[in-house]
Amino acid sequence: MSLSYRQPGVVLTDRRFAVPLDHADPGGETIELYAREAVASDKADQDLPWLLYLQGGPGIGANRFVGRQAWLDRALKEYRVLLLDQRGTGSSTPATRQTLPLRGGPAEQAGYLTHFRADAIVRDCEAIRPQVTGGAPWTVLGQSFGGFCTVSYLSLAPEGLRTAVITGGLPSLDAHADDVYRAAYPRVERKVAAHYARYPQDVERARRIADHLLTHDVVLPNGYRFTVEAFQSLGLMLGASDGSHRLHHLLEDAFVRTPGGLDLSDAFQEQVQALLSYAGHPLYALVHEAIYGQDGRPTAWAAERVRAEFPQFDAAKALAGDAPVLFTGETVHPWMFDADPALRPLRETAGLLAARTDWRPLYDPARLAANEVPVVAAVYHDDMYVDTAHSLATARAIRGLRTWVTDEFEHDGLRAGAPRVLDRLLALARDEV
Repeated sequence: MSLSYRQPGVVLTDRRFAVPLDHADPGGETIELYAREAVASDKADQDLPWLLYLQGGPGIGANRFVGRQAWLDRALKEYRVLLLDQRGTGSSTPATRQTLPLRGGPAEQAGYLTHFRADAIVRDCEAIRPQVTGGAPWTVLGQSFGGFCTVSYLSLAPEGLRTAVITGGLPSLDAHADDVYRAAYPRVERKVAAHYARYPQDVERARRIADHLLTHDVVLPNGYRFTVEAFQSLGLMLGASDGSHRLHHLLEDAFVRTPGGLDLSDAFQEQVQALLSYAGHPLYALVHEAIYGQDGRPTAWAAERVRAEFPQFDAAKALAGDAPVLFTGETVHPWMFDADPALRPLRETAGLLAARTDWRPLYDPARLAANEVPVVAAVYHDDMYVDTAHSLATARAIRGLRTWVTDEFEHDGLRAGAPRVLDRLLALARDEV
């Protein structure tokens, strides 16, 4: 039975659905999906069109808004919204170190996780759409990886879409993971340079922290092995609108004087472990490179391999000279499965996924070239997470797609610019801009 309840200005309803684990075997095992329906309090009895929200990630559940926060306020003015926890995330049959052993050993876990990519998410959406809308097509809002899923939706089941709205999530249709990261490292380097230009005092602070980590064995309170590579991965923050400022505040009080000399403060370590831990979203680390697998080649820890082509990211070499320590970005590495207690039991599973070669195609270029669904996309200039050149090439490959290219926002523009970003895109979809 669905349960409805209220928050300020909104009526919420918890909804659960059974869908096939493998949509190629509709009579086989099922998993449970969870979604939260949201409608404006003063429109709760109205027959409104539906908007399906697909979260970024991969492996991250839908936003848990309180009331009409962020972009949801704008959406509720004309839509009934479904906030879907994609399979394996949030409350939708979560895939974690605690639950995956129910499948068996690493081989069985890896086989299970092959069903947790964009194509399966699209099939889930189509399976539940008749129960939600009565069969009517809906508007899909895809943020980041949610945009990748939306392009798969346009490829696999465009009949289910009324309109497609994408923010920071136009993927390359044919790039291998190596190509993705080969384009990413120079972008990250530019973001780090911009951060150090804004906060030049952070150059020395980062060098001091990196030097400490290279000469000390640091284990964070939650058991995370805090290495210099882990420290560099905090650069993930630099892709957000306020990320440079948050990184600066994190670095400014890293050390405290103790009877044994300078040490990393408890406060700093507490903040760092919250930023580094995958306990809340382990699926992100497990399938992050698999979202690019579709050409018969293994992803084979692409980010780790490609990093070797950019020696300026080697912290030890930077410290040996006078170069700044460079942070890294949205990358997943084998060492994370040693460092993070939430990932350690899943290392072999991750390795099997990295070696896999039988990934199915995620996009249909011919169908996209003949697209008839209204599609609009926000492309953020020099987006740290999704390559702008790849996004614009895909925009040209999807018939009728209209872009809004802006440098006003970073990758999180839907959050930072809400509700203005969504308002602009919906107007663009209606040819009002």
